[in-house]
Amino acid sequence: MPVVASTARIHPLAAVMGSVKLGEKVYVAPCASIRGDEGQNIYVGDQSNVQDGVVIHGLETFEGGQELIENEVEVEGKKYSVYVGKRVTMSHQSQVHGPAKVGHDTFIGMQALIFKADLGDYVVVEPGAKIIGVKIPSGHYVPALAMIDKQSQADALPLITENYPYKNLNSAVIRVNTQLAGPN
Repeated sequence: MPVVASTARIHPLAAVMGSVKLGEKVYVAPCASIRGDEGQNIYVGDQSNVQDGVVIHGLETFEGGQELIENEVEVEGKKYSVYVGKRVTMSHQSQVHGPAKVGHDTFIGMQALIFKADLGDYVVVEPGAKIIGVKIPSGHYVPALAMIDKQSQADALPLITENYPYKNLNSAVIRVNTQLAGPN
């Protein structure tokens, strides 16, 4: 059964099921799906938002009573199918499919795909990008529609600079969506 903080809000048209934990002031929008059934232990950190049509799911983490460690990520000594840090935006129709880790203060753009990946803190994934099987360093961005499936590509991604147009986008989205979570 999901564990949902008292200040989190799940829209009635969203689905949250299985081994899922939602932190404080998390907002889950209409038609979002967070399924902790096959991939167990999905965590969404405080003040994060799961926008319309987002899917969070993972590959199975147990088979025949045996743990499948290749389908898990570890954060602070705990194992997860999907771990989403604090103040993360998962924009409309994006997918985070485990095993996956998303660092704090990260923005995942519309229709982006994160699969078998590890995103650092303060990352921006622009709309339509696909990140598969790599680690994205903190403070970098992934251009729109990019396909990043080799670590050499991930290592060459540009840094977020003062001139980057989406540098402050996530903080504005977080402010609005924590208000949608409610006044608690």
